[in-house]
Amino acid sequence: MRRPLLVQRWTDLAFLHWPADPALVAPLLPAGTVPDTLDGVTYVGLIGFRMRDVGFLNGPGVPYLGDFCETNVRLYSVDEQGRRAVVFRSLEAERLVPVLVARAWLRLPYMWARMRLTRDGDVLTYSSRRRWPTTPAATNEMTVRVGAPVTEPTPLENFLTARWGLHTTTWGRTRHLANDHPPWPLHRAELLSLSDTLIAASGLSQPNTPPVSVLYSPGVAVTFGKTTSDVRD
Repeated sequence: MRRPLLVQRWTDLAFLHWPADPALVAPLLPAGTVPDTLDGVTYVGLIGFRMRDVGFLNGPGVPYLGDFCETNVRLYSVDEQGRRAVVFRSLEAERLVPVLVARAWLRLPYMWARMRLTRDGDVLTYSSRRRWPTTPAATNEMTVRVGAPVTEPTPLENFLTARWGLHTTTWGRTRHLANDHPPWPLHRAELLSLSDTLIAASGLSQPNTPPVSVLYSPGVAVTFGKTTSDVRD
């Protein structure tokens, strides 16, 4: 277990995924990583959720600033050491201060957005409208209905969710930032509606077909450790 640097909870997650050509995704990944694939296919993910109780070290969550909606566009990567991770193309977040800190400290592509997450029974709606940077403009609204628990994830469901780290480029180097959390408690879900330009704004082709995977999770507690490690270019 790494010494905790950040603690947080990710709750009420909706995972939407589309297949993508690895050759088209490869130029968008950090140096020293390649697209992670399953049966020759990689994936683009659109994930909406609520971040809760963000705190430093083992401390309590920061009031107000530690609780916000987030929606991200992500890809899947693997490095020379075999570490499978995610690569964020964009991360919309509701609080400006966390956006500024993450952009400056980790060089992650956080965007400040006006956001909302509502729940009516087993139906959740996620909405986002980018506020800053204003270019490119980007919006998202998606509604899912939570279904039955997943008792035995498929190989694809494992591929898309069993990730314990991210690859990012900071200060000219590609780094792997690991995290710790339990396996996701998953439910299958039904996509009721989707209006999105976040994927296109992140430099990817906007899908024109329904997602091949729609999942929901009530969430997990997450710890980011102090150590980060370089990936050889």
